[in-house]
Amino acid sequence: MEKVLVEIFVPVLDRSFDVFIPLQSPMYEVLELIKKAISEMSDGRFIANQNTTICHREDGSILNINLSVYELEIRNGSKLMLI
Repeated sequence: MEKVLVEIFVPVLDRSFDVFIPLQSPMYEVLELIKKAISEMSDGRFIANQNTTICHREDGSILNINLSVYELEIRNGSKLMLI
């Protein structure tokens, strides 16, 4: 399984995390993995809910979670934001 390394900024924690995500998986699956990973890496300080979403950090555009990571053109070094 091919993966890419992305930087995920979490505004509520004012902190960024580097996370490997699978390139071929749909974003809705990846979002669940990211929420769990960020919660663990922040020692439980980040608590996701059903409204938690992911977007591009540069322009704030929300990602279509029905597309794959590849289809969203997310590559190594992409900067995302979890809000």
